[in-house]
Amino acid sequence: MKRIITAAAIGLACLAATAGAQAPQSAAVDMIKGRQGAMMLSGVAMASIKGAIDAGQPPASQRFATRSLSRWAHAVPGMFPEGSGPEAGVPTNAKPEIWSDRAGFEARAADYAAAADRLAELASGDDAAAFGAQWTAVRATCQACHDAYKAD
Repeated sequence: MKRIITAAAIGLACLAATAGAQAPQSAAVDMIKGRQGAMMLSGVAMASIKGAIDAGQPPASQRFATRSLSRWAHAVPGMFPEGSGPEAGVPTNAKPEIWSDRAGFEARAADYAAAADRLAELASGDDAAAFGAQWTAVRATCQACHDAYKAD
């Protein structure tokens, strides 16, 4: 799992580095594809963490996954720059409200980042009950953002 997340992170970093050197439309397409891939990987991390919780594994077994999730949570707002919506010509589930209600979107993203940060902190301890409860809190922040800003 660590190798998959690490490889994906390296790939996204390379994608971001090359996006700036390309034409604006191509950069928007790359941004959309990159964020879609990262969203999928965050789902994989959340499922992995939940599996560990359900299996009774210690929170420390999820340190890498929780740190990765926390870093992604802080990156989310930057993955939705102007011009990276449906107008880029790539199918995306991002609702226009991400850009028209930017303050609301950034507030929900900040809630997600704070919840993910706390989950990563708890992964350094041994309080499995608090860790499981925080996973639920992180999941709720994901859902709140998706409910408002993701088309079904």
